[in-house]
Amino acid sequence: MVSQRALDVLRVIVEDYVDSREPVGSRAIVERHDFGVSAATIRNDMAILEEANLIHAPHTSAGRVPTDLGYRRFVDSLSDIRPLTVQQVGAIQRFLDESLDLDDFFGRTVKLLSDLTNQVAMVQFPTLGNERVAHVEIVPVSPSKAYLILITAAGSIDRRMVDFDAELDDTTLADVRARVSTTLSSVSLSEVDGAMSTLAESVPPTLRPIIDDVRTALQSQVDSHRKDRLIVAGTPKLVRADIDFAGSVAPVLDAIEEQVTLLRLFGEMRAQGDDSGVRIGREMSDDLSDTAIISHAYSAMGGDSSRVAILGPTRMNYPLNMAAVEAVAHYLTQVLGDDA
Repeated sequence: MVSQRALDVLRVIVEDYVDSREPVGSRAIVERHDFGVSAATIRNDMAILEEANLIHAPHTSAGRVPTDLGYRRFVDSLSDIRPLTVQQVGAIQRFLDESLDLDDFFGRTVKLLSDLTNQVAMVQFPTLGNERVAHVEIVPVSPSKAYLILITAAGSIDRRMVDFDAELDDTTLADVRARVSTTLSSVSLSEVDGAMSTLAESVPPTLRPIIDDVRTALQSQVDSHRKDRLIVAGTPKLVRADIDFAGSVAPVLDAIEEQVTLLRLFGEMRAQGDDSGVRIGREMSDDLSDTAIISHAYSAMGGDSSRVAILGPTRMNYPLNMAAVEAVAHYLTQVLGDDA
């Protein structure tokens, strides 16, 4: 059992190590922080933390540094992230308001966020083009299963199996098919989920679970048409921080350049409904296992959800970076969301 004081010791180890890049010892903790106990007592707390795999000794020195699990425990304990000041938020708005077009806006966004956090910054730019729904068909396979077929105006065809919670008779299925087909006729792909949400609210309660099942499958089909890309700034900062990486920084740079791993990670966060996603070290794939990613969802055109994020070594200022990412995400939603 890790005591509250031991968790407070973990907090100061994280904060001091982030500030100094030097392993933190019990004597330094006693000198810098007012715990009101001896160095020997702090050493006992550190032994408990080490046994819980929250800190470890990087070499034979007496100091300790956080593990990935220690950083995770620290982040999860941040109950109140101090927001950016009014002056900082105002500076963000003034800088981004000078954008000439959407590409310039996103370019300014990642440059600003990289400068604020001293990390690599990225923004996910969703694009579904101008594709529209040409036809939706629901073909029964069994009383509780059906194929959902989405055909776009460009001629692409996507077929998904839908598993319903209950068996449907022919009349009910025909009713659902007619409602969905009418609702989505000539609707752009970016508006499909919003249209289905409106439909779900308008149908009788008995049909709502069925419409929700169809909506989930449709969202998966629409996602397959997304042509996401990442706009990135600050990569040289990662190279200059290579001392914070246990191995080579090259796999991280490759992941940033190729974008596939990062976009997959953001897709997983989106599927899990994780609007404010922090991933640390080995919580991610091997090529990103020396890094931490702080991201936040923002609402783009058509109500679509995308990500703005920073990436850096696990030794980073989590509270400041989380506040910066959240502030930028809120401003992106303000400018680009449906209510803009």
